[in-house]
Amino acid sequence: MTTGLADFFHYHLWANLRLLDACGHLSDAQLDATPIGTLGSVRETLTHLFASEEGYVQHFTGISPTPRLKELTTFPGFDELRRRAERSGNELMTIAEQRNLSQILHLDGGTYDAPAIVVLIQAINHGIDHRSQIATLLSPQGIEPPHLDGWSYPRVAQRDGRTSLC
Repeated sequence: MTTGLADFFHYHLWANLRLLDACGHLSDAQLDATPIGTLGSVRETLTHLFASEEGYVQHFTGISPTPRLKELTTFPGFDELRRRAERSGNELMTIAEQRNLSQILHLDGGTYDAPAIVVLIQAINHGIDHRSQIATLLSPQGIEPPHLDGWSYPRVAQRDGRTSLC
């Protein structure tokens, strides 16, 4: 089996969808709890995570969904977050497979230049960071977060029919 950067994005999408599944059943109080040391509540962190992911895709495509998640003033709901996570996750996989990753991207209105690979590395890092923060939000509430680690990925994803890895 040949593996590459796109495999990280398969994992990334799997982890994002699994987290959405776990959070979709929480009460409003659980979704809105905001302990010190995190970005915000589960709702805020999920919205930020997927808004940022849409931004990473936009760096490559120049296209952004309308309305953009970061422009919404209310929580869009789990069905909408799932739809957007699947879209941006699949687009990031395609980018990882097909784009020239040494291409220099002009970010933030041209004020910052970075190789395309750096944007993809940031997308993976950002997702791991915020999924971990959501686990930190859930644990003190007595909610066991889903297993999203690399060891769980092949076993759980294969059981759920989401990948052929391993």
